[in-house]
Amino acid sequence: MATIQICLNGEVENELPLDKETMTIGRKDDNDIQLDNLAVSSHHAKIITILNDSFIEDLSSTNGTYLNGSLTKKNTLSNNDVIKIGKHELKYINVANNTNDDFEKTMIINPDSDGMQETEGSKEIDQSVGKIFAEISSSDSGKTSHQKAKVRIVSGANNGKELALTKVLTTLGKPGIQVAAITRRPTGYFLIHIDGGDNGDRPKVNKQEISSKAQQLNNDDELEVAGVKMSFFFE
Repeated sequence: MATIQICLNGEVENELPLDKETMTIGRKDDNDIQLDNLAVSSHHAKIITILNDSFIEDLSSTNGTYLNGSLTKKNTLSNNDVIKIGKHELKYINVANNTNDDFEKTMIINPDSDGMQETEGSKEIDQSVGKIFAEISSSDSGKTSHQKAKVRIVSGANNGKELALTKVLTTLGKPGIQVAAITRRPTGYFLIHIDGGDNGDRPKVNKQEISSKAQQLNNDDELEVAGVKMSFFFE
């Protein structure tokens, strides 16, 4: 897991894990990372972390956010990057970011396994999911819909069970057969095809295969992923 090392006058004050999708930085105590300095805006910047990638974004601060000495509005972070906010320096530490593995392992929820167990995806699936995450972060600035939604399994071993869609991206299916993802964006929830196995089959919405583009989901839509039928609904 990536961490942020907080330094002042060359001394390390604290080191915090980036264990939330979005962590805010600012002078007020309601921020995830509080910097008690008048040069820091109340809500100065935020760090968005998606899988193994993190992004720094300035929140229209008064004195600006600097990345490796240059003023930035939004930028991808790499291991050992230094963010300067006011008098503080925040060092981004992510050793995994320097390895040959572009993304952490994608965990796929199998809706037809006992207890809807999770399995690991392949490297190709990891890369596809990583690209989707990067697109979401770039286009939506890390914002997501406040409306809560679930899927209810209506066929197979877990008939009747429900799954809350609390993450930015929930990956469903069976590796090697079919994998899809439901993404939570500012404008709602979308179903995206990731992998169709040897046959290249795509998930279905209301008995129709989706295209290569993300398809927005509506209340009471019927989904079919890897042969398992589900009902999408808002809480």
